[in-house]
Amino acid sequence: MYKRAGAAGYITPPLVLVLLLLMGCATHKGEYFDSAGTRLHYSVRGKGEPVILVHGFAMDAERNWRWTGISRALAKDHQVVLIDLRGHGKSDKPHGPAAYGVNMSEDVVRLMDHLHLDRAHVVGYSLGGFITLKLVTTHPERLISAIPCAAGWEKASGENMSKLKSLGESVDGPEGFRPLFAELGLPDRGPLNRAVLCLADRYLRAHNDTVALAAALESISALAVTEAELRANRVPVLSVVGTKDALRPGVDNLDGVMSEHQTVHIRGGNHATTVIRHSFQKAIRDFLEKHRSSPVEALNKK
Repeated sequence: MYKRAGAAGYITPPLVLVLLLLMGCATHKGEYFDSAGTRLHYSVRGKGEPVILVHGFAMDAERNWRWTGISRALAKDHQVVLIDLRGHGKSDKPHGPAAYGVNMSEDVVRLMDHLHLDRAHVVGYSLGGFITLKLVTTHPERLISAIPCAAGWEKASGENMSKLKSLGESVDGPEGFRPLFAELGLPDRGPLNRAVLCLADRYLRAHNDTVALAAALESISALAVTEAELRANRVPVLSVVGTKDALRPGVDNLDGVMSEHQTVHIRGGNHATTVIRHSFQKAIRDFLEKHRSSPVEALNKK
């Protein structure tokens, strides 16, 4: 999958595709609801058992799910709900760290209440994956199944908290997203890969409120879950992660501590490119089908 770019290094075609998806997206109209005083954007499509898609950090529902084709594929036989997290997309962007943390996971539950959904599957990517894991521990009765992608678990430490604070300061500072890209292990070998990451950094800074994003990162530790909570889990959980994702070790940790858990590794995928792989979409669809709780005809009474 790598194409030689002279003696200087390699260009990674999937990473270029991700950049094009970022920069070439039209917007899709949705609706708004009030989540404890914060106005959040969401959209719904399709019919069937509900699946809530939760996007990653500095992304939005459009770029994470619609333009990768995932929401369209799932909507063939599910009711797909897409949410723009607070601080992201078309949703409100508070600047105080206290507005984020567990509020981000509770926003998903409040959206379910707003839509009169008793239970749903939840699929999250990156930050959305950590939110999904939090929901497994705080609201298991609301979940049919959970698919946290590119998000794992490590025992909390002062070093981790310090790193998150530093990354937040970078996002809203001169270094921008480049330290975060490095932390996620995105390929930067060769001038073309570096150019792609440079353009991605500029795009994300121009299309996000970086003060809000820094606030979200500063409070993300509130989404941490404990080993005891993971061992007590009774919700069917699938983790999906690329073999070249720097967060893979944390995902693999879940196999040793989380009950009702399984993992699918996407060969060759990194933190940015796993989401565009056909095998990623297939893993999600297969798991949802396996854990369907009700006949499609009985759903969407609303």
